[in-house]
Parts: sequence; C-alpha cells; structure tokens
Amino acid sequence: MSVRPEEKSSALPISRKKVTLQRLHALAEERIPITVITAYDYPTGLRSEKNDIDICLVGDSLAQVALGYDSTTRLTLDEMIHHCKAVSRGAKTPFLVADMPFGTYLGGVDATVRNAVRLVQEGGVEAVKMEGGPEIADIIARLTSLGIPVMSHVGLLPQRHTALSGYRVQGRDALTAYSVFKSAKVLQDAGAFAIVLEAIPHQLAGFITQALRIPTIGIGAGPSCSGQVLVHDDAVGVWSGHKAKFVRRFAEVGKGAGEGVASYAAAVRSGQFPDVVGESYGMDAGQWQEFQKLVESAGMTPDAS
Repeated sequence: MSVRPEEKSSALPISRKKVTLQRLHALAEERIPITVITAYDYPTGLRSEKNDIDICLVGDSLAQVALGYDSTTRLTLDEMIHHCKAVSRGAKTPFLVADMPFGTYLGGVDATVRNAVRLVQEGGVEAVKMEGGPEIADIIARLTSLGIPVMSHVGLLPQRHTALSGYRVQGRDALTAYSVFKSAKVLQDAGAFAIVLEAIPHQLAGFITQALRIPTIGIGAGPSCSGQVLVHDDAVGVWSGHKAKFVRRFAEVGKGAGEGVASYAAAVRSGQFPDVVGESYGMDAGQWQEFQKLVESAGMTPDAS
C-alpha cells in the first residue's frame, strides 16, 4: 500500500507543553474554556494533538461511530483498550481520558480497580471517566487514592439510556435538578478531578459550575461550564445518524468523503484513473526490450487470445 510513516513537520507545535491536571484546574480558575473532543484511533488522536485540544477523550461513543454497534453498552473493555492504544500514539500532549465501558465498574471496587489499571497500563491513558452518582463515590475515592484520576459524569447517562427511557434531558424540575446537583457535589468530594454535565438546563449547569471546586465539562449544558466536549464525528460532520440539539457541525467531512469515494469509483470504472503518465511508473525502453526477450526465451509469452 502507499501509506508510509508520516514525516515530522517543523510546522507542528512541538513546543506545546503537556496538559496536566494542574493546567486544567488553572484554566478553570482563570475562566479559560477547556476544550475536549473524543477520539477513537491514531488519526483522530493526532487531530487533537495538532489542534490545541486540552482533553482527548476516548469515548465509549466509539461503539456506535467506529464499530457500528447500536449502543455504547455493547463495547467491551478489550475493545476500548485497543482503541486507547491507537489514540495514545497520536495524542501526546492533550490530557488523555478513557470512558470505562458499561459493566466494567459495576462488579465491586476491586474489579473496577483492575479494569481501570488495565486502561492505564495497556491503553496508555492518564485518567478514566465513569457515569453515575453517589453509588460510585466509593469507587472514585479508591481509584483516586491509588493514583488514577477520575472524571465523573452526571445528568444524562448514555450507558443507562434504557432505564431513563431514552436520551432525555435531565434536571428540568426542581427535585431532579437538586438530585443532579447533589450527585455532582458528592462526586467532587469523593475525589473526581472534573465532571461532565450532559443534557441538563443551562441554568443548572451554571449553578453547579459556580458551586464546585472542580472543572465542569458541558455537553448540551449551555455556555457556563468550565469547558465543552463534543463527539468528534458530530463536530466534523462524519456521523450521519441522529443529530442532537446541542451538536454544532464545524465541518462537513462526511459529505466530502462520500463525494470523494464516489468520484474515485467513477474514475476507475471509466478508465480515467490512474493516468499513465502522472500516476504510474515507467520503465526504460531498453530494459523493457530485454525483459520481453527473457520472457520469449523462456517460452512464457502471454497467449494473445
């Protein structure tokens, strides 16, 4: 194949410092929005590296956008580790976080620790993300005490979409809003270094952001959070599935890629690709004649029929 190792370009921001937990908290304190985007493989990880992303999240959304599953709950730990390895080769300076797949933190503290350690050791990530409320506080405390940073996630919990009767906005009435706020506070106190707020009213997200000491990362939670996260394929227009209200397309890569593949197929079928001069390799005329003589002397001349 024609793919070769990418040449190192002097134009790359090689002097960019590694993003650390300290840097993330400094950004939040200075009210400089934190940029977060998902990645699933080496190219998307490299895209985070080259475009000044603060946190690169290997999201379990890869189950749908990269593996074709109908739900994030289908993703296994081994599959997640495989993708983490690929992303880590491209995303060198962003802070690298991985979702813990569904079920990997539901079997007790000790089992969760083993699974999180695998993501760090084998996957090459620096932190893990877990969905849930007070019921996972003890797990967060244990992981943090062992040196594994945890990003928590409240509001809409995609791994529990069945129990929530679908992907619905959370916290729209006083009682559920209070429950989301209380969960965020408990998870902060358990040791989470940041918290994702998904699909909650912007007023509630702003209140939680003001009330907590840790950064909040919004997705469908309005502009008042410490930072924002989007699924890569949503942000660049690759994903052709459902588009949530909070998604903004910053490019239309999927449309352009589809047009490119269609044009390629048409050019091959019409004989317009490859061009014999510009896209093919030639051979010295004398050497070609010698080759033909060798074939003839060996009695291997192709049958003209």
